[in-house]
Amino acid sequence: MGKVIAIANQKGGVGKTTTAINLAASLAVLEKNVLIIDADPQANTTSGLNFSPDDEQQRTLYEVLIGQISIEDALIQTEVSRLQMVPSHINLVGAEVELLKFEDRESILKMAIAPIRNKYDYIIIDCSPSLGLITINSLTAADSVIIPVQPEFFALEGLGKLLRTIRLVQGGVNPDLAIEGFVVTMYDGRTKVHPQVVVELREHFKEMVFNTIIQRNIRLSEAPSHGKPIILYDVMCNGSTNYLNLAREVLEHNGESI
Repeated sequence: MGKVIAIANQKGGVGKTTTAINLAASLAVLEKNVLIIDADPQANTTSGLNFSPDDEQQRTLYEVLIGQISIEDALIQTEVSRLQMVPSHINLVGAEVELLKFEDRESILKMAIAPIRNKYDYIIIDCSPSLGLITINSLTAADSVIIPVQPEFFALEGLGKLLRTIRLVQGGVNPDLAIEGFVVTMYDGRTKVHPQVVVELREHFKEMVFNTIIQRNIRLSEAPSHGKPIILYDVMCNGSTNYLNLAREVLEHNGESI
C-alpha cells in the first residue's frame, strides 16, 4: 500500500509547493510510482506541472471532495514518467463550506484515496497554507508530514501553530500521523542567519531534520514558470541534486534500498 505524505506549512513562501513538485518528480525518477495531489486552491502545483488551473474541462480535487466524481476520474499524467497528478482549482475554496454538510468531513480525502492507494508507492499532498478543513483532510489522509522550513527566525516562530494542528489531528482523527521530517529550503550559506537557524533547528528537532538542505537556486525558481519540475528543467543544477538527495533520504527513512 502506498505511503501518503503531506507537505505542509501554514507560512507561505517557504518552498512548500516547490518541495511537493520536486520531491514527487524525484521519487518518480527513482522508479517509484507517484501521485501528487494539489490540495491548495492557489493551484500552484497544477500550473507548476504545466496544467492550466483555468481549464474548465479539467476535473479537479474539488469535484472529488464534494462527491461529483471519483479520484480516478481526476487523474492526469504529467511529463514525468511514473508521476500522475490530481489538479486543483480556485473552486476548492468553496469546498471548505460544502464539506461541512458531510459526516466524517475530516476524512473525505482519505476515503477518496483509499481505492487507488495500491497503485502508487508514494502519494504526495501539497497542502494549503491555511489550516482549514482541506488541510485537516490532508493530514487525516496522510501517514506522515514533511515540513519545509525557510531558515529565518520568523519562520521558526511560525511552526508552533502547525505543530499544534498536527497534535490535534494525532489526538483525534489520525492518531498514527507521524512527522516524516523538517526540510530546510531556500538556504544561503553566505548569510550569517541561515547557518545559525539550521543549528537551532537541529538542536531542537534533532534527527527529525533531514540531512539534505535545499539551497537557494535560480534555476529552481525559474522551473515553475516553464511548467516543469527541476529534474526536467535543469538536471545538472544544485536544485535538482538537492531534491534527488531528499528523495533518497525519504526512501531510506522508509526502509527502501536505493
